[in-house]
Amino acid sequence: MSEKLKSYLTETLPVQQQWVYELESQAREDHVPIMDKVGIHFVMQLIHMKRPEKILEVGTAIGYSALRMLEANPSSSIVTIEKDEHRYEQAMNHIYQLKKDKQIEVILGDALEKLVELSNQSHTFDFIFIDAAKGQYQRFFELAEPMLKKNGIILSDNVLFRGYVADPEDVPKRYTKMVKKLRDYNEMLMNHPNFNTSIIPIGDGVAVSYKISE
Repeated sequence: MSEKLKSYLTETLPVQQQWVYELESQAREDHVPIMDKVGIHFVMQLIHMKRPEKILEVGTAIGYSALRMLEANPSSSIVTIEKDEHRYEQAMNHIYQLKKDKQIEVILGDALEKLVELSNQSHTFDFIFIDAAKGQYQRFFELAEPMLKKNGIILSDNVLFRGYVADPEDVPKRYTKMVKKLRDYNEMLMNHPNFNTSIIPIGDGVAVSYKISE
């Protein structure tokens, strides 16, 4: 997406509540990666349409996306996992300040371990958002998928990673392995027998995977 088009789409977005702008400002100041405004608006549109009762998020950061998803459907309950203790504390502060702690549960720990624990506890979800370590996306998907109900959605962010997935010959060396894993992940999604997937080129690329069978 060109910068001119991205700017245009951003300008079309409705005015937000003050807390949204404050979290976005904090993320910029602290260099915390959150979804851009167009991307999170798309996620919220899916939440509006799907109206999921239970949402699982892999990668809380400062709590921005969890709070925006809850904004899109205030009747949802959200479980979100964060590995970084500092980010976990920031997210908890924001969630308490907005009085959303009864609807958003933040789990501190490694998502690979916590997903196994949630599965063993027989948790189920209608909507799963994966936005954590990109090199682990396929493993996150494999662990989370059994907890997703039929007709549920798995949303994966950053699947185009700066456009590098389209040109693997021109990837900086430090990103080579991660880009290879993302390409493999995208191929797996597009050919998974239990899902229909579309990859949308907004933000850094979003994959929407709809579960068609158990």
